[in-house]
Amino acid sequence: MRTLILAGLSMWVGITLLLSTVRWFARRPLTERLRPYTPGGMAVGTRAGMLSVETFRDVVGPLSRNVGEHVGRLFGVSEDLGVRLARIHSPMDVTAFRVRQLGWTVSAFGLGGLAAIAFGLPPAVGLLFLLGAPLLAFLLLEQTVARASASWQRHLFLELPVVSEQLGMLLAAGFSLGAALNRVATRSTGAVGRDLARVISRMRQGLGEVEALREWAALADVEAVDRLVQVLSLNREAGDLGRLIADEARAIRRDVQRELVERIEKRGQQVWIPVTVATLVPGVIFLAVPFIEAMRLFAGS
Repeated sequence: MRTLILAGLSMWVGITLLLSTVRWFARRPLTERLRPYTPGGMAVGTRAGMLSVETFRDVVGPLSRNVGEHVGRLFGVSEDLGVRLARIHSPMDVTAFRVRQLGWTVSAFGLGGLAAIAFGLPPAVGLLFLLGAPLLAFLLLEQTVARASASWQRHLFLELPVVSEQLGMLLAAGFSLGAALNRVATRSTGAVGRDLARVISRMRQGLGEVEALREWAALADVEAVDRLVQVLSLNREAGDLGRLIADEARAIRRDVQRELVERIEKRGQQVWIPVTVATLVPGVIFLAVPFIEAMRLFAGS
């Protein structure tokens, strides 16, 4: 009974954390939203919201962030979560993601405990449910971000040859580097276009062109992007930057073609695996029948 109560409380806390991210659940009343704009309303609003969902999230946030980072490193996740979230343009920050991850973990712990009690599982199997379900929920969200990050890098690698050629043509036509980046960012809807839109936003905040591009290269963590940014950094030094970018675009396109050929060859090799198995199994059976029969005759004689 005590285990059932503990599992129920854990599931209730986890479900509360999950629903706190939903607007209709976490939405405050109109009076509380208007109170900060009234005379003396800031202090009252702070006092009224002392036990709100936002306050609970502020308390749990640092703890969930530290625990999530240590558990992620324990399972071999070396890249910073903030970098991956920024790479995929996620609206969530690290603390919000870790709080959601904690909610999933606690809910899975409660569901695992309830399932162990409801089905009357042995203690060893029940302990496996209690420990495995939260761990599975944690790793599921972690793998979702990792998969989205890898997919974004893949889209950058595939879109970069076309975007590089467009930048080369614009620069050869007389556009400045900032104007060329702005034009490609406004006309493109892909992964590179969204990243270049962020580069333009950073430039409008006062960052230099080269610094903003290098910041994009460090965030993207794609070798082709690094090479393109190194060429674009020669904007004020090279006289024929359009030709250099065109050469780099051809080099990136050759890398994409080389990777495509490698993937096709690997899939061609994988096709032969079921064919080989389907051929070897009947062959082994046909060889085993006369071998067994010969052994039986030899033993009988």
